[in-house]
Amino acid sequence: QLTMSLNSSTLLNEEKSQGPKRNSECLESLELQTPSSFQDNPLQRLQLASQEVLEKAKKSGRSKCPRCSSSRMFYCYTCFVPVETVPTKEIPTVKLPLKIDIIKHPNETDGKSTAVHAKLLAPDDVTIYKYPCIPEYEEKRHEIALVFPGPNSVSVKDIAFHLKKYSKKGVCDKDDDCSREPSLKQAKIECKEEDKNLNECISDNRGEGTRLKKIIFIDSTWNQTNKIITDERLQGLLQIELKTRKSCFWRHQKGKPDTYLSTIEAIYYFLVDYHQEILKENYKGQYDNLLFFFSFMYTLIKNAKCCAGKE
Repeated sequence: QLTMSLNSSTLLNEEKSQGPKRNSECLESLELQTPSSFQDNPLQRLQLASQEVLEKAKKSGRSKCPRCSSSRMFYCYTCFVPVETVPTKEIPTVKLPLKIDIIKHPNETDGKSTAVHAKLLAPDDVTIYKYPCIPEYEEKRHEIALVFPGPNSVSVKDIAFHLKKYSKKGVCDKDDDCSREPSLKQAKIECKEEDKNLNECISDNRGEGTRLKKIIFIDSTWNQTNKIITDERLQGLLQIELKTRKSCFWRHQKGKPDTYLSTIEAIYYFLVDYHQEILKENYKGQYDNLLFFFSFMYTLIKNAKCCAGKE
């Protein structure tokens, strides 16, 4: 569920470069390692906003970041904003059903991270932290889960069942103040103040203990994950594993199964499963635009491969 690296600035050279030279340099700089699923394009079925703005930006070349003035292609990976040639109003915005925290390894190159895509496309629901500066999750572990494979990880459809166990245990196992009023009593008080229907409020509150509110992803190469996943602040969190999806990422690491996804793929597929398995709603492409940049770059690299193969 981690990013393996993407440097959008190396995807394309300046337009003045010759075609064959551009393709060969692009392929060399990307050090392509093609996953088995790369030959097909499962991204074609996505319901995406028009990518014409990216096509235009590709033709015009690198542009300035409106905040730091750095030269970038498509977006600034340090400021999390589109460059001047990519108007923000032409970039889709995705509303997510829960909040997402992304914990980025300090050695993960900013320009190689697909986590940036999530922040660009769902800015109100995504927060990126650079390890070791991460939040304390202890008091909220009954409503938070971590996407990471492991011996104790569960599938998305089992989230509610396992969060219920966390809720029953309570969140004051250690140093928490257990003298606080029970959550249901607190809820009644809040409802009275807001003149809400009391029965409705109590019903909502009963489901609160099993409702996922935040999901955490680790943004790192697989070889760098141990330092983060063993951090005491992440211990005791419910772990989720996405076992049935295959990565389309062009920097898939040798020796790793193709079910190890890039960060943006992991976020997207988790949300699709969550929408169907937990929200129990038909999926109609609500989160497809999270792959707005990813799918465009996938096509660029696939075309570059094809052109290089013909030479």
